Amino acid sequence: MTDPRVEKLASVLVHYSLELQRGQLVRIRGSALAAPQILALYRTALEAGAHPVVRAGIDGIEELYYRIASDDQLRYVSPLDRHEMETVDAEVSLLGAYNTRALTRVDPRRMRLRREATSDLSRRFMERAASGALRWCLTQAPTQADAQEAEMSLGEYEDFVYRAGRLDEDDPVSAWQRVAREQDGICDRLGRVRTLRIVAPDTDLTVSVEGRRWISAAGTHNFPDGEVFTGPVEDATQGTVRFTFPAIYGGREVSDVHVSFEGGRVVSAAAAKGEEFLRAMLDVDAGARVLGEFAFGLNYNIQQFTRNILFDEKIGGTLHMAFGAAYPETGGKNTSGLHWDMILDLRDSGAEVYADGEVVYRGGRFLT
Repeated sequence: MTDPRVEKLASVLVHYSLELQRGQLVRIRGSALAAPQILALYRTALEAGAHPVVRAGIDGIEELYYRIASDDQLRYVSPLDRHEMETVDAEVSLLGAYNTRALTRVDPRRMRLRREATSDLSRRFMERAASGALRWCLTQAPTQADAQEAEMSLGEYEDFVYRAGRLDEDDPVSAWQRVAREQDGICDRLGRVRTLRIVAPDTDLTVSVEGRRWISAAGTHNFPDGEVFTGPVEDATQGTVRFTFPAIYGGREVSDVHVSFEGGRVVSAAAAKGEEFLRAMLDVDAGARVLGEFAFGLNYNIQQFTRNILFDEKIGGTLHMAFGAAYPETGGKNTSGLHWDMILDLRDSGAEVYADGEVVYRGGRFLT
C-alpha cells in the first residue's frame, strides 16, 4: 500500500513548490530507490498538464565514473546537459542514497576537476533560477542508507522526513504559507541591518549584509524547508568560526572545522578529520574561499543532526554559511564551482547574534 504522505508530497511539490503550469517541461531526477516518489510526481505532473521527463540513476554509476574517467573525461560537459539546463521550465531532484559513503575514497583532486568543469552549469542554473525562468526543488526520498546515517530505523526516518515537511498535517500547503508569513517578518527585520556579529564558543565572526536581500525559504526550493538567507558582502567577512557539526560534501565528511577570515577571504582552515579534502575544495577556484550564503535555520520540527544538509541546515536554532557560489537573487556577487554549507549550532544559551551592535538572537531564537 502506498504511503499517503508520498501522494501529499507530490501534490505539494507540483502545486505549491513548483507551481507547474500546463505545457511546462519538468525534469524529475533521482535514484531508482526513489521510485515511489518519482511515480507519484510523474502522475501528478501529468494531471497538471505538464510534460514530465524522468532521469533516474542506478547504483554504482558515480563511483565507476570517478574511478575510471580520465582527466579529459572529468572535464567534459555533455551538450545534452547544457541543452536541458537551458530548456527545462522546472526541476525536482530527489535525494535517496544506496550508500552515503560511496565517494569517500575518491581522490579530492578528481572531484575538484569535475567541480571546475561543471561550474558554468552551476552558474547558469543559478542565473535562470534568479530570473524566474527555472523553478526547482530538492527533496528527500527516505532510504535505508539515509536512515542509517541519521541513526534511525527506516520507519523512524520516514516519520522524521515527512514531519519535517509538515506532511503529517491535514493541509501542508496552508502550514507552509504560515511559515512563509512568519519568515517574511524576519526578513523584513534583517533587511534593515548592516552588520551581523556571531559570538559562540570558539567563534567571533562579523559579516556585512548591507544592501543585500534576505529571502524566506518556505518550501519552494527545498522541501522540507525553513530558513532565511542572504549573500554577505564579499570582502567584509572578518573573524573566526568553529563549525559545530561535521561538514558533508560529495559523501566526504570533514569534522571540527575551524576557519579564519580576513577581508572576506578564508586565510586559514583546519579540521580534525578531512583537512586535506577541506583545503582541496577551498582551492577549487578563486571564489571558493568567500562566503556566498549566510542563513538562519528556523524549522523547529528538525532538532537532530542527520548528516544530510537538506535537513541539517534547517535545524531550528542554528545558522549556516556556504563557501563559494552566492544566489544572485540575494544581491550576492560571488561565483564559484563550489557551494558547501557548514552549520553552527546556536542553541547553547551563551550563543548570541548582534545586529549593528544590538543583541537580536539568543539561545537559538530571535528575540521579540
